[in-house]
Amino acid sequence: MIHEIVPVGPLQCNCSVIGDETTREAIVIDPGDDIDAVVAALAKHNLTVKQIVITHAHIDHVGGAMKLKKLTGAPVLLNENDTALLKMLDLQAAWVGMKSPGPVTIDSSLPNGHVISVGALKGNVMHTPGHTEGSVSLYFPAEQKLIAGDTLFAGSIGRTDLPGGDFDTIMRSLHREVLALPDETLVVPGHGELTTIGDERATNPYLQK
Repeated sequence: MIHEIVPVGPLQCNCSVIGDETTREAIVIDPGDDIDAVVAALAKHNLTVKQIVITHAHIDHVGGAMKLKKLTGAPVLLNENDTALLKMLDLQAAWVGMKSPGPVTIDSSLPNGHVISVGALKGNVMHTPGHTEGSVSLYFPAEQKLIAGDTLFAGSIGRTDLPGGDFDTIMRSLHREVLALPDETLVVPGHGELTTIGDERATNPYLQK
């Protein structure tokens, strides 16, 4: 697996460029901004984007999706439960002081259990609501790697005080879905440093019983 993390935008969203080493086919996860940097990472590894995956419809994760789609022709995938949030991008832009990206259209939904394939790589879509209603995480079992969006962070969890957020729901997602993964699983959060399931199970204050 080729995996390059490109922090993008004023909120430094962790955009993941993931590619198959043999076919050079790739997916881009959460291209929130700074698409020139994302394209540079693709060019560096000679990758062709086949799918654009959005973990949830907050502007810092989805803001550059249409620009990347225009450049690559790749479809944009987002869980349908975030459709209402996607229609609020102008309002979201005002909240964080960013320029609105304009309308974002989704080509396909990301239901729970869906498998994203690129070359020989396979990622399992886990619907992990709570930060937003349509939040998903993407788990690559062969590589024991989880792209967690804003559901889990090193030492913290996603905020639940924005539209579509719910604390009880995110806790269910974490305990039923995320913490069911092996301790060795590398976690790539939506922002900040990488961690592991084992470290978060042992030390994250939100996950202690």
